[in-house]
Amino acid sequence: MRWKFILNTLGGLLVCIGLCMALALGFSIYYQDPGFWPLLESMGLTVGVGLALYLCFRQPDSRKAINHREGMAITTLCWVAATLFGGLPFYLGGVLQTPVDCIFETISGFTTTGASVIRDVEIVPPGLLFWRSLTHWLGGMGIVLLGLAILPFLGVGGMQLYKAEVPGPVMDKLKPRVKDTAKILWKVYCLFTVIEVLLLFGGGMSFFDSLCHTFGTIATGGFSTKNASIAHYQSLYVDTVITIFMIIGGLNFSLHFQLFRGKPLALWRDPEARFFLGVLAIFTAAITLYTYGRNYPSLGQAFRYASFQAASIMTTTGYATADYELWPALPQCLLLLLMLIGGSVGSTGGGVKCMRIAVLLKQSYNELLRLIHPRAVFRLKLGGEALSTEVLSGITGFFVLYLFLLVGSTFFVAASGVDVVTSFTAALACIGNVGPGIGAVGPMDNYAGLPHLAKWILSLDMLLGRLEIYTVVILLVPRFYKK
Repeated sequence: MRWKFILNTLGGLLVCIGLCMALALGFSIYYQDPGFWPLLESMGLTVGVGLALYLCFRQPDSRKAINHREGMAITTLCWVAATLFGGLPFYLGGVLQTPVDCIFETISGFTTTGASVIRDVEIVPPGLLFWRSLTHWLGGMGIVLLGLAILPFLGVGGMQLYKAEVPGPVMDKLKPRVKDTAKILWKVYCLFTVIEVLLLFGGGMSFFDSLCHTFGTIATGGFSTKNASIAHYQSLYVDTVITIFMIIGGLNFSLHFQLFRGKPLALWRDPEARFFLGVLAIFTAAITLYTYGRNYPSLGQAFRYASFQAASIMTTTGYATADYELWPALPQCLLLLLMLIGGSVGSTGGGVKCMRIAVLLKQSYNELLRLIHPRAVFRLKLGGEALSTEVLSGITGFFVLYLFLLVGSTFFVAASGVDVVTSFTAALACIGNVGPGIGAVGPMDNYAGLPHLAKWILSLDMLLGRLEIYTVVILLVPRFYKK
């Protein structure tokens, strides 16, 4: 473990984060709001500390390849540092009064969770609101992945950083060099961002709101500039555009790249994409039929709200156009199941991920077949390709850890004085990077009223969920630091 090299790399990434604050500073100047000085001071501190780390710990062996342990350490420390420095504007600007609230709000932004502790977002200065939404956009594709795309000194051994920040059962490497893969993914990400901004702006949103809601949509984050979220606009056009782009954000971005290369059947040929779209369609239909006549007088209206909420929850975006706590129990249970499933591997969505769920279901079916035919040999395949034992054990281990973390977090949050329903759904929503839950953290509420202990636990859950548990937990294992 080259700790000086790790700190040097961390410094370079901090400089990138600090410079990104200049974008929010521009909006603060335009609107002449009181967020200017907090943003300027935060930017100066972040860039200053980043430069100090980068210059003080420069190493002659910096061109040596990064090993897997260094990749995990750099990724985790980068996300922690981004949270600490990214929360400075909220603290210095007086938007949030306590460190735990600043950390909660910022880690919720970077991890694209969208769980908020700001009671009234409409009184927050525009510059700070823009920074809040920008954290979604930066964290959606990945802070370290951004560094891989623009920082030349991360080009050597970048695969270890890529694996640490974009974990999954299989790796999508679009180009031989990871640096080129990172650039491609960011280009596709930026293209979709521009398209959605133009569509929302053309639909009557202000340019500022169009940007902020695009960041929350394509990154599947969910921060809004309005207290009522997307329900504020009461627009079928806005609902439709955001629903489509939430689904885009929940699909593997490497598939979008294939579409742009003239391969229109890429989505259909991908088994995970078919599973994602199939589950979303089935759950949307079920919620539509169950709420029709009970909550909504027309089938079209029921479909409008059901499709939006199903897409919002499954892609772990967390936007709301309806208070689904007023729906019957069955649709709420279906939404909780979608929270667990989540988006696709290689997407900006969270949750367990569709590929893992599909593999676990196939594995369970194979076990039934083995009981019927004890001597038969069944190979588990996905998309016509047999999965290795390492992949299967990794998926099973991750799912067990995920459930263990969910149960443990529920107990700890409940121990802080929160009711059982809120504790469970808050833990599920934060680990899955969804945002809203049920109970005191429903779609029309937020996390401001939770005890400090619960906020600390849920903040850790958001980080563990975004980096998919292993990258963070491995740092707690003593053997990790031994040769």
